[in-house]
Amino acid sequence: MRRRVTGLAIAAAVGGFLFGFDSSVINGAVDSIQEHFALNAFVKGFVVAIALLGCALGAYIAGRLADRWGRLKVMLLGAVLFLVSSIGAGLAFSVWDLGLWRVIGGLGIGIASVVAPAYIAEISPKQSRGGLASLQQLAITIGIFIALLSDALLAGAAGAASNQLWLGLEAWRWMFLVGVIPSVVYGILALTLPESPRYLLTTGKRDEAREIFRTLVPAEDVDRQISDIERAIAEDEEGAKSTLRGNRLGLKPIVWIGIILSVFQQFVGINVIFYYSTSLWQAVGFTEGNSLLITVITSVTNVVVTIIAILLVDRVGRRPILLTGSIGMALSLALMALAFTFATKSGDAVSLPNPWGPIALIAANAFVVFFGASWGPLVWVLLGEIFPSRIRGAALGVAASAQWIANFLVTVSFPPMSDFSLPFTYGMYAVFAALSFFFVFFKVPETKGMALEQAETLFTNARGRQRGPQVRSSGDSA
Repeated sequence: MRRRVTGLAIAAAVGGFLFGFDSSVINGAVDSIQEHFALNAFVKGFVVAIALLGCALGAYIAGRLADRWGRLKVMLLGAVLFLVSSIGAGLAFSVWDLGLWRVIGGLGIGIASVVAPAYIAEISPKQSRGGLASLQQLAITIGIFIALLSDALLAGAAGAASNQLWLGLEAWRWMFLVGVIPSVVYGILALTLPESPRYLLTTGKRDEAREIFRTLVPAEDVDRQISDIERAIAEDEEGAKSTLRGNRLGLKPIVWIGIILSVFQQFVGINVIFYYSTSLWQAVGFTEGNSLLITVITSVTNVVVTIIAILLVDRVGRRPILLTGSIGMALSLALMALAFTFATKSGDAVSLPNPWGPIALIAANAFVVFFGASWGPLVWVLLGEIFPSRIRGAALGVAASAQWIANFLVTVSFPPMSDFSLPFTYGMYAVFAALSFFFVFFKVPETKGMALEQAETLFTNARGRQRGPQVRSSGDSA
């Protein structure tokens, strides 16, 4: 049963792979796109970031669709949208055409970013829910790695990303076309996975939910699992919790916690590394080939530290890892800001004198380590477990939508901000990393080892740090 649950979680997390792949495939292509379509810095940033607006919309509607249609049909929709986008972007004939396909792909990725963590949280037993939910972020990091690796291989095979490769198409176009493969795999998986038993119970399909539970938990626990979830659903309905509206600026406080976690995850600037790092390292003196290689190495580091986080999250807990990550990110980003104060600029070229070039490179990778081992995976863990079951899909949609909007703002602003001042830009990211520490310290209680219903109640009732000892349920909750 443990192997089956893990297998289902891995299959669902392929949506995270699409997320990571789409996030970073533009990295190796962005300079060639800028040259091909003669773009200025603002339009370049907008083309990179515009997919994130689609992601925000996709995330917003995904929760409602998932609560209405079920998790699997919405997964399939996301796969189809990403498939169409990969083909369209690879064959784009203008910058506006490319932007349209990027938005369509963003819709698919936004959908996947909501449905996958909800599905994983709903099929996972409490003792391993943190690790299984972290598979979403692991899949994202692997998607980033594969995207950057394929970018490097395609650019290397063609001699440069702007050179023609196969069928008269430039290498940067093939970077997008490779996305057809994971989108097809995700679509096939969506057709074979069982529906979430929690969703089935919310829609009155008790017998179907029972059959699925029999494959996920021991037989003697099936009835108790069903009773626990039905009781939680009834309490949600009785308390009118099926709406996100509340007395805190129009939303429930728990929804704001999810939104702020999502925004902090992006406002530390992590996606600057994965969207623009090739351009950045070229700007400080590395060749295109070496810049792509450095970016691939960074993505491998991201995968490794995410695996470490998965191994620790259910042992150490959420709060200690997040707090440590915030401190590490703040310090490494501050060091990057300091390094770039010594940069000299000649035209568009930026150079860092020794030893500040290597220091900036080390600090950037240290930042990735601290993010990948903490805020990267653990935000997805918390988003999967803090919301009441009746609003989980919709609340996840709002939180993920906020994440994509924050991602958009960081991504579209980086090119003009970097032209203005790299020390200021990285210093600003360091400030947000420091603020994330205080938010977790005062507002995020510990949920390690708790049943899903218990964890969501703790968040709903908490007004800051957890007060008093944890109350643990006597059995698993899938």
